[in-house]
Amino acid sequence: MTTTPPPWPGDPLLERDLELAAADRAVDALCRARPEGGLLVYSGAAGIGKTSVLAAVRARAAERCAVRSARADPATTAVPFHTARALFASDLAAPGGRADLLGPHRALAGPALGLNAPGSTPADPRGVQDALVEVAARAARRHRDRPLVLVLDDAHWADGESLGWLSALAPGLARLPLLLVVAHRPAEHAAEESRPHLGTLGTAARQRVTLRALTPEAATHLTGRTLGTGVPDTLGRELWTATGGNPYELVELLTHLSEHPLAPGTDQPAAVRELAATVRGPRLADRLGALGPDAARLAWAAAVLGAGVPLRLVGSLAGLSAARRAGAAADLSAARVLRPGDTVDFTHPLVAQAVYDAVPGPLRTAFHSRAAWLLTAEGTGPAAAARHLLEVHPGENSALVEQLRRAARDHLAVGAPDAARRCLERALREPPEHHLRALVHHELGRAALFTSPADTVRHLRTALELPGLDDTLRADATFRLAQALARNQQMREASLSVAFAAATTDPGPERARLRTAHFMYDAFRATEDDGPGRSRRLAELADPLTGEDNAERALLTLRAFDGMLRGENHTVVAEFCARALIDGRPAPGLGWTDTTWGFAYPCLAGVTYTWIDELDHAEQLFGEAVRACESSGWSGGHLAFAHMLTGAVLRRRGRLAEAETRLGEALRLADSIGTGLPVHRGTVCLLVDTLLARGRTAEAHRLALARGFGPPYPDAMILPDAPSVRGRLLLALGRTDEAVAELEAASAAAGRGRHNPVWAPWPRDLAAALADRDPERAHALTRRLRVDAERFGTPTALGMALGCEAALAPAEAAAALHARAVAHLEESPAQDELARARIALGLAAADRDQLHRGLRLARLCGADALAEQARAALA
Repeated sequence: MTTTPPPWPGDPLLERDLELAAADRAVDALCRARPEGGLLVYSGAAGIGKTSVLAAVRARAAERCAVRSARADPATTAVPFHTARALFASDLAAPGGRADLLGPHRALAGPALGLNAPGSTPADPRGVQDALVEVAARAARRHRDRPLVLVLDDAHWADGESLGWLSALAPGLARLPLLLVVAHRPAEHAAEESRPHLGTLGTAARQRVTLRALTPEAATHLTGRTLGTGVPDTLGRELWTATGGNPYELVELLTHLSEHPLAPGTDQPAAVRELAATVRGPRLADRLGALGPDAARLAWAAAVLGAGVPLRLVGSLAGLSAARRAGAAADLSAARVLRPGDTVDFTHPLVAQAVYDAVPGPLRTAFHSRAAWLLTAEGTGPAAAARHLLEVHPGENSALVEQLRRAARDHLAVGAPDAARRCLERALREPPEHHLRALVHHELGRAALFTSPADTVRHLRTALELPGLDDTLRADATFRLAQALARNQQMREASLSVAFAAATTDPGPERARLRTAHFMYDAFRATEDDGPGRSRRLAELADPLTGEDNAERALLTLRAFDGMLRGENHTVVAEFCARALIDGRPAPGLGWTDTTWGFAYPCLAGVTYTWIDELDHAEQLFGEAVRACESSGWSGGHLAFAHMLTGAVLRRRGRLAEAETRLGEALRLADSIGTGLPVHRGTVCLLVDTLLARGRTAEAHRLALARGFGPPYPDAMILPDAPSVRGRLLLALGRTDEAVAELEAASAAAGRGRHNPVWAPWPRDLAAALADRDPERAHALTRRLRVDAERFGTPTALGMALGCEAALAPAEAAAALHARAVAHLEESPAQDELARARIALGLAAADRDQLHRGLRLARLCGADALAEQARAALA
C-alpha cells in the first residue's frame, strides 16, 4: 500500500470537468458552517484515469481540508485491515496520535491497526468493525478547522475487512465532517467476498461517477500537445482507434512516440496497432527482456512482494547485490516499469499485473516461499507472511502448516475470520501431519463459526471422526458443533450430538458440560418427543444441587427456565435462579462474554426472571449483558440478543414505546450480521407483540409479512410463544377463523407440559375468539387458565386470568372479577395489563375514576388504542 502517485505525464484530465465538479460539490458540502460529510465513488475500467482524477481531487481538497490517501494493491488483498492501517498511518504516527485517535477503542482497534500484538482469544468481527468506525469518527472530529477527506484508490484490491469497515462507516458519513472518496474497477475485478462491500458503497454514495473513455477529439488534442502541432490529425485518430480512448494506453503510446517517432513513409495504422499491443496484456512485460536478467528478476520480485516494500528487500528476494539492485532499478525506472525511489512502486497497476503474470510458474512459487521467510525475518508477523504462503504449492511441509495455523490465530484475534479460514484451508491442502489433521479441522470449524455455520458443522464433524483430539478438545468441538447446528436451524441434531458425546465421555467437567448442553438444546426445541419426561429427568438431577460449581449452576439455570415454561410456582422457580447465580449475578466463568459455557445460561436466567414478574432482577442482568458486550467489543449477535432481552423486559413492564425503540435497535444489529438467526425471530415476535399492545395492528401486520413471521415455525423456540402472538395478530385483523386455528395449534405446547399462562397466553385470546361461536369451550378455557395462573402464582398471571374470566362472565359478576384482577395487577410490574384491567373495570362498573386512572396509565405505557377506548368511554 502506497500513497497515490502523481498524474500521468501530458494532460490526462481532458474531458473530466464533470467528474471534478462532483468532487468540488462534495468538498463544498464538507466545508460548510455545518459540515455535511458523504461518500463519492468513481468507477471505471483499468487505465481509464481514476488515479489521475483522484490526484486532482486530492490537490483541490487539500486547499481546504486535511487529506489522507492510500492505494490498495493486489499483493495485500489477503492481509486483514491493511487498507485501514494505510489510511490512518499519518495520524497514528503523529505525536500523541495513537491515544487521541483510538481513545477507548484501543483494545479492539489497536491490534487491527497493527499498533499492538493480537490477544490470545478471537475478537468479535463486528465489534472490531464498529471500533474502527468510531476511530474514523474521532479522526474526523480531530480536524475541526480542516475537515477530513479520506481517498482510496483501487478499492477493488482492498482487503475484505477494510472494505467491510468502510461499508459500515458509509451510512453515518452525513453526520460527520468526513468525506470518503473511493475509486475502483467494476466489481467483477474484485475478490468475491469484496463485491458485496463495493455494492454497499455504491448504494450509499451520494454521488457515483462512472469514468468514460476519451473522445477522438481529446485524443487528437493530446497528440498535438505531446508530439507537436505538425503532427497530422490522422495520427490522433489512429491512436484513439487503437486504444479505444483509454487514457493510460494513449499516454503510454504518446510517450513512446515522443522518444521514437515513426519514420517517414511508415504504414501509420499498422505501426500504431503494433505499438498499442505492447502496452497491454502479456506483451506489456516483454520490454523486460531487453533490460537484462537483473532487471527482470528485480521486477518479478517486486511484483510478488507488492507496492510499498523496501527496495533492499526486493533485491534480497531477487538475489541481487546492492550494486546490481541499484542498476536494475535504474533500468526499470528508465523503461517506465518502476517509479524511482527506495520502495517498490510500479508505474501503473496494469504494469504490475503484467509483470506478475510473466513470472515463470516455478519461480513465482519459489519467490512466494522465500518472501514469506524474508518477511518473517523482518518481524512483520505471521499475517504478512501468510499471504505468500497461500500461493505456495502444497508439499507436506510441517513448518508451513504451523505458520499458517499461527497466522490464522492472529487473524481471529484481530477479528478477521475469513482470513483465518483461508489460512487453515490452505494448511489442510499441504496436508498437515496425520496427528494434526483433527486439530486443523477443529480450528477451521471454530473460525468458520463466525461466518458459515454449515462449514463449521462439516469441519467439526471431520475433526471428531479423526484421532488427535484430547478429551477437552473433543468436548469443545462437540459443543461448537452443537452451537453451529442450532444456528443452522438443526436443534434436534444439536441435542443428539451433545447427548452422544456425553454418553461416551468419562465422568468429569467435560461430561458435565456436554450433559447440561443436551438438556439446554432439548429445552430450546419447539417440538420435543417427550418434554415432560425430559423435565422429570432434569428435576431429578438439579433439585438436590446447591450450585457449588458452574456445572451445577448451569443445570440449576436450566431447571429454573424449565420450571418457568411449565408454569411451576414462581417462588420455587425464583429459588432455582438464586441458587444458579451469585448475589444475583452470573458466576465467574458463566458470564456474558464467557466462551466455554456460552452466552445461553445467564440469558436463560434473565428470561426466567422476566416471565415470573422479577423484572428488576432481569433488568439488572440484561443491563450487565449490554455493558459486557460493548466493553468486550461483542457488537454482533450477542449484543443484538442483549438489546432484544432488554426490550422484552420493557415490554413486560408495559413501557411499550421504550420497548419498541430497544427492539428496533436489536433488529438493526441483527440485520447487520445476517438474516434468519434466532435473534431475528425473537426480536420480530416481540416487536409484533409490542405493536399489538400499542394498538398498531396494521404496522404489526406489515412487519410480520416483511419478516416472514408465521408457520412453518423452526424447531427452535421463539421468545415469547410465537403461535400465541400470531394468533393475537390474526384476531386483531378480524381473521377469526385463521386466529382460532393458530391458537389451537399453540395449545400443543400444553401437551408438552408448558403451562405458563404469561409466556403462552393463547387461552385468553382463544377464549375471546370462541366466546360467541363456542361459549362452552370458551368457559372451559378460562377455567383452565385460572388453574394454571393460580399454580404459577404471579400477580400478572392471576390478573390476566381473572380479566379473561370477567370478560365472559354475566354482567352482575363481571365487575367483581375485574376488581379482583385490578387488585392483583396493582402488585404486578405489567403496567399495560393494569391499565387494561382498570378500563375494563370502569366499563363494567360505570366507574369514571377507574376509566380516568386507566386512561392516564395507558398514555404512560404508550398503549394508544387502549387510551382511545377509555377516552371514548369517558366522552
